[in-house]
Amino acid sequence: MTATVSLERAGGVAVAVLANPPRHTMTAQTVAELAQLAEAIDADPSVRVLMLTGGGDGVFVAHYEVGELAAIAEHNLARTTAPAERVELHPLHRVLLRLESLRAVTIAALNGNAAGGGCELALACDFRLIADGPYAIGLPETSVGIIPGAGGTQRMARLLGTARALDLILHGRLLAPAEALALGLVHRVLPAAGFRDAALEFAASLAGRAPLALAAAKQAIRRGVELPLEAALAVEQQAFERTMRSRDAAGALRAFLGASGGFARGEPYPWKGE
Repeated sequence: MTATVSLERAGGVAVAVLANPPRHTMTAQTVAELAQLAEAIDADPSVRVLMLTGGGDGVFVAHYEVGELAAIAEHNLARTTAPAERVELHPLHRVLLRLESLRAVTIAALNGNAAGGGCELALACDFRLIADGPYAIGLPETSVGIIPGAGGTQRMARLLGTARALDLILHGRLLAPAEALALGLVHRVLPAAGFRDAALEFAASLAGRAPLALAAAKQAIRRGVELPLEAALAVEQQAFERTMRSRDAAGALRAFLGASGGFARGEPYPWKGE
């Protein structure tokens, strides 16, 4: 069985290429390989950024494999017993939660179309970059009688707000890159020519920053946003105190004192760690 996820390295950046020709859909095999990838990344402290991109021409992940979904729907229709009251999260849910909890910063480098499960994978990443071109991103599941089933309803609502999520999901709207950027669904639209190099440059700029600070800030934001403000402030304070006990902070703060103008002059943060 040919792997659907391959891994490449570029310094502190790990690049996971998703390819499942000819349709470049996501399957149960892809989910299992992403789970293995997440464990490997978390076990390797030299990886500071994980970038996911598509191996197909103009396709990040087209969508989840419809044949698998149809088989599940037919199986459920034939069931004579009531579904269990307690719902166990699908493996894809667990993988996306695992990606969100990674110490490394995650980037979805959307080199083309990302619908359904492809969009949901991107939503679980810390950053979303998309190539400029005739591409689309979104959650069109209501057009085929289902709803997003890998966190799309929840992550899109948290990212864009309830009103926009309702509009996009209930209408099954797919967005062009410029529309996605305007709504805040993606962080950057990059030229299609040289897209991967530009995405790698973005990733390398993050990989060159203090890793403990990035991991702590990521954790504080992701954990805190779901909590009441006072509890979220406690999460931030704990993360801040961890960074203040690090050699990274001691060296960078001391270097900052010797800098001329520092942040006010727009100079880069003076971290020199490894």
